[in-house]
Amino acid sequence: MNLEELKRLREKNFSAHKKKKKEYYLKKKASKKLMREEIDYSKELNDDNFVSKIKEIAKAQKIHIDNRKELIVAKINEYKNKKKEYYTENKKKRLEYDREYREKKQEELKKYRREYYQRNKEKILAKQKEKRKRKS
Repeated sequence: MNLEELKRLREKNFSAHKKKKKEYYLKKKASKKLMREEIDYSKELNDDNFVSKIKEIAKAQKIHIDNRKELIVAKINEYKNKKKEYYTENKKKRLEYDREYREKKQEELKKYRREYYQRNKEKILAKQKEKRKRKS
């Protein structure tokens, strides 16, 4: 097999694969469309049904939340306990990191102030002289 024949074969296989993939996608898309029933909002939410529909939706949501309330509270408590446990386990590491971070930031700030003063030395000195003249 020469190079041209290999390229042609590869292109043929690739196009067949793309075609198969597209058919699968379109098939899935069509099946999803069939499963969902279309809602006629003009009928569902007209003036006669609007208040009752809103109440029905709110009631359904409340029932759903009430059913899941215990699970939600349990997950929140589990998260709190996990967080507390993590912080007690890694307290020394966190404190060490915080200290190093503060020191690093302090050094950066000192460096920045030095550079700033060097850049604006003449302006700063001129302002200071002007303030001294005003006071006296």
